[in-house]
Formats: sequence, C-alpha cells, structure tokens
Amino acid sequence: MAASDEIRFDPFDVVVVPFPYADRLAEKRRPALVISNRKLAVHRLVWVAMITSAGNEAWPGDVAITDLKRAGLPAPSVVRPAKIACIEPGRIDRRIGRLDKAAARTVGQKLRGFLGEA
Repeated sequence: MAASDEIRFDPFDVVVVPFPYADRLAEKRRPALVISNRKLAVHRLVWVAMITSAGNEAWPGDVAITDLKRAGLPAPSVVRPAKIACIEPGRIDRRIGRLDKAAARTVGQKLRGFLGEA
C-alpha cells in the first residue's frame, strides 16, 4: 500500500493497537491514544500513549477519560502519558473514537511536562 493510500490518524484519536510491554518482548492488543501529528507520517510512524483501565494502580500523570462514549471505550479508563510507543500506521487495527477536548489538553500538558517543556 502506498503511503498516500494509508488511513491517516489525527492527534487524540483513540485506536486499537498491539501495544508493546516495556518489560518484556511481547505486546497486547489494547486501546491507545494517538499523540503525534501528521508531520510524522512522512516517516510512516505514529506515536501512541497507553490507555488502561481506571481500576489499575494510578500513576502520576494519568488522565481520566470522562467521555467514554466519544472515546469508544466500554469501561472507565485513563490515558497513561508516561507509556508511549512508536508504531507503523499499518499496525493500527482500527479507530474507535476520539478524546474530548478537555482531556486532550490535559494529556498535552502532561506530555510537555515529561519532555521538560512545561
């Protein structure tokens, strides 16, 4: 498939991807949040942040997803900006929703904080 034929993903789209574990060579199909913009598309890459159940132990920087229906998620969840992955767009299974604007702003602030820009 040519790069121009690939589906494009926008920042704050919620997608389903095989997200890699940080501590072992394995991955788990799970929702994730697109955090890169289309400028990365020339490299055929997408940056995503982990989305996990709100019932898991909280990490500093987690952002609650309040509009589950808009995000396409069935259960209370959080974005975990501390856990990001770089994947090829073809590995994205599908888009399931979009993060609401308030949560998107908060995720952006947390990411800038991790990069030392906030």
